[in-house]
Amino acid sequence: MVVHLAGDLEASTVPLLRQSVQPLWGRADLAAVVLDATGLGFCDSTGISALIASLRTCQAAGKRFLLSGVHGTLARFLATTGLHRAFEICDSADAAVRAASPGAGRA
Repeated sequence: MVVHLAGDLEASTVPLLRQSVQPLWGRADLAAVVLDATGLGFCDSTGISALIASLRTCQAAGKRFLLSGVHGTLARFLATTGLHRAFEICDSADAAVRAASPGAGRA
């Protein structure tokens, strides 16, 4: 399942992200969730916290959580803090879907 982010991920929009991904955690037919950040313009610390919470929730549900299209503020923040090592990051949503396919193994 690919969730496409657009605009800014900050305090006023994090509830929309949570609302979008929350139903996915319980879906037995999903082995992975991809958050595509290609359309993301800005991400603040509240957005980063939401991504970390989504990663943890996904892992607790036994699902893989991948980010794609990471660029700009988000890429800089993840690299500067070392958080890029916590996430599976792919260049594109298509690459993330391929990486998460059964038999593809971990990125």
